[in-house]
Amino acid sequence: MQDSTLLRIGELSRRSGVSPELLRAWERRYQLLHPARSQGGLRLYTLEDLERVRLMQQHLARGLAAAEAAALATEQPPASGAEPLLADAKDDLADALGAFDEPRAHALLDSLLGAATIDTVLATVVVPYLHELGERWERGEASIAQEHFASAVLRGRLLGLARGWGRGLGPPIVLACAPGEQHDLGLIAFGLALRGRGWRVIYLGTDTPLTSVADAAHASSAVFVVISAVTPTRFRAHRDELRDLARKHRLCLGGAGAAEAALDVDAEILSGDPVGEADRLTALLETR
Repeated sequence: MQDSTLLRIGELSRRSGVSPELLRAWERRYQLLHPARSQGGLRLYTLEDLERVRLMQQHLARGLAAAEAAALATEQPPASGAEPLLADAKDDLADALGAFDEPRAHALLDSLLGAATIDTVLATVVVPYLHELGERWERGEASIAQEHFASAVLRGRLLGLARGWGRGLGPPIVLACAPGEQHDLGLIAFGLALRGRGWRVIYLGTDTPLTSVADAAHASSAVFVVISAVTPTRFRAHRDELRDLARKHRLCLGGAGAAEAALDVDAEILSGDPVGEADRLTALLETR
């Protein structure tokens, strides 16, 4: 196994959204994790350990007790081919999309989704690839055509996976991009992670007027409303409307622009990776 596929507990925590303390407890109580040891005695975890954590989170989200969830997660180990496939998947996806090779990109995604959970594919491959693509585009290393092609392929694939996410039996949540915002892949990924935790997703898409968001939230009795943008200016331009929305609904601001907006608005800030933030919002709902 290559060293790059071994994770220290902090990285395992970051990728899974589970605290190191809870990961250690699951390892000790349920033997969920099977770490190796470095020469210095540090615990090192594999992508299969990450996959078992994802499976346990999904079972917990369905209402199972921790012992039952751990038993199911350990009885259903990831496919043997998942780890080497995941190790190179982001680069392979970048190569396929950069070459405008849609069949190869879909074949890779088919293989990934057959070997790992949607949470793992999102957190390990899709979201890191999107971050990297955005950075390459800003540096002028990716063309507009490549960015548009990659976004179109991934948006179509993710929305295909999202089919039926409005039939969830859990709490309803409204997701929308801020007025003028056209980047919605992170928001779709967030919705997929929420669907895996039982939420009923009402997705409004890009460039949504906030009055329409309020109407949808009222009609659906949404527990949370999430507004997403990749730049803070989208939020700042609608500060007063966001304040009004926050007075009527439990508001969250998501995306890269949320952390920098610095608005005087009563809202949760969701600026981390979509899978980890889906876990955090689910935990927040339970505590409230």
